[in-house]
Amino acid sequence: MTEDFKETTDLEAVEKLRSARDKIKSEIAKVIIGQEQVIDELLIALLANGHCLLVGVPGLAKTMLISTLAKVLELKFSRIQFTPDLMPSDITGTEILQEDKASGHREFRFVKGPVFANIVLADEINRTPPKTQAALLQAMQEHQVTASGNTFQLDEPFFVLATQNPIEQEGTYPLPEAQLDRFMFNIYVDYPSKSEEHAIVKATTAVLDYNLDNVMGGQDITNLQQLVRKVPVSDHVIDYAIRLVRATRTNESDGFDYIGNWVTWGAGPRASQYLILGAKTRAILDGRYTPSVEDVRTVAKPVLRHRIVTSFNAEADGVDTLHIIDKLLTDVKEK
Repeated sequence: MTEDFKETTDLEAVEKLRSARDKIKSEIAKVIIGQEQVIDELLIALLANGHCLLVGVPGLAKTMLISTLAKVLELKFSRIQFTPDLMPSDITGTEILQEDKASGHREFRFVKGPVFANIVLADEINRTPPKTQAALLQAMQEHQVTASGNTFQLDEPFFVLATQNPIEQEGTYPLPEAQLDRFMFNIYVDYPSKSEEHAIVKATTAVLDYNLDNVMGGQDITNLQQLVRKVPVSDHVIDYAIRLVRATRTNESDGFDYIGNWVTWGAGPRASQYLILGAKTRAILDGRYTPSVEDVRTVAKPVLRHRIVTSFNAEADGVDTLHIIDKLLTDVKEK
């Protein structure tokens, strides 16, 4: 354990976080039935100071899940419905001409847009043109907004969750790979099981009555994000994460033959960073003080799913990125 992680306050924070995670999940379960893996991945991304892209068909309670998470964590929530006519100023804010009634003096005043929140839901982000997409992505990267020559800092924590519909692609503007790379996780929201769907229908067609308790606040989240950075990680875990990412690239001399056949572009260095950050966060959420290779393997799919560009050969063979990641998790051994 490194010196900067031996402080009693840090160790106590890990213990409190483990109990807080269970409390957060139990509060969300009052509203959301199932989706435990999705909730775990959302919490990992939030505490790792990353952003998420959620992919799932309509009606799977993605918006409700995110708004419930914001309530439980007492964070300001904002939802932006992305449409083809959405402008960058509709996200970041705009200047209005305001007149002082006493003096008659007029001046421009910046009115903050919906991006000025702690949790921002970008609903159907691929329905708006690239120029408007970029306005949100700048805020994601730099946690600030520039308007009319002035820079405004966003409140911390700042967490963007974007949704995409995987089946309806007409009239959409898919995110380029360079922009997709800014999302820490690509989370797939699947259909509920039969028993879960039965419980969902029973609960949502009756009188809805639930009270959500606040578990932690914005400052607590910010402190835990700083704590994640202090979590020690062994060199062999870092080495495994790097070898896993490098194995996705076609230019590796000791790479696997199927990568050259199925992959056009592999994951970049940001994938290695997010694998380690995700592994660290998963470890402390479980009450452990350092991550293992298994933690890296667990977060590999949401980290790599959107960072591997498959070739025409893969499409012809019926191979998707998840199939490639599964093979890599089998073939890349822990040294």
